[in-house]
Amino acid sequence: MPSRPLDDSDAPRTFDALVARYEKPIFNVIYRILGDYDEAADVTQETFINAYRSYHKFRGDANVYTWLYQIALNQSRNRLRRRRRPDIGRTVSLDEPPPGAEAGAGGREIPDETKAPHTLAERTELKDEIMAAIEALPPDYREVVVLRELHDLSYNEIADATGISLDNVKTRLSRARAMLRRRLGPYYSGHHD
Repeated sequence: MPSRPLDDSDAPRTFDALVARYEKPIFNVIYRILGDYDEAADVTQETFINAYRSYHKFRGDANVYTWLYQIALNQSRNRLRRRRRPDIGRTVSLDEPPPGAEAGAGGREIPDETKAPHTLAERTELKDEIMAAIEALPPDYREVVVLRELHDLSYNEIADATGISLDNVKTRLSRARAMLRRRLGPYYSGHHD
């Protein structure tokens, strides 16, 4: 993401600050919805390009981050529609180099977690299970869970960002949480899949 506005020298300097402040949380939302790092980076850039193009129209009726989340969600939905087959749940070999890496490059790097390995491993396993369960949710349910549970948006902010009613936000969250409980139930009772 460029740190300066795109090809428009008289664009407000505040847009740079907006990108600096919200780029990472917007990327994280998109990544959680799409499940692909490179694709999320592309969609994040598309989100900020669209935001830049319509920045002059932003009236301030909503919070700026709600407005950005709405753009990000729309971009993510469009990307999901264009996919020929879902990437969610695909397996990745740690021995193979990441896509786009030079031939002969080693496999993917695994972070070195030396503090309390057993505890870190359990936390990592739990986090992986939770994220896999979230990624397995239908997109409409995944969106509200990501915004509420991972980005701590209020129900009203989620309604603004997604364009659905407050009642629908609550219903989707309730159903999504029930789906997550069903999927994660065996994990919490000690019966791993």
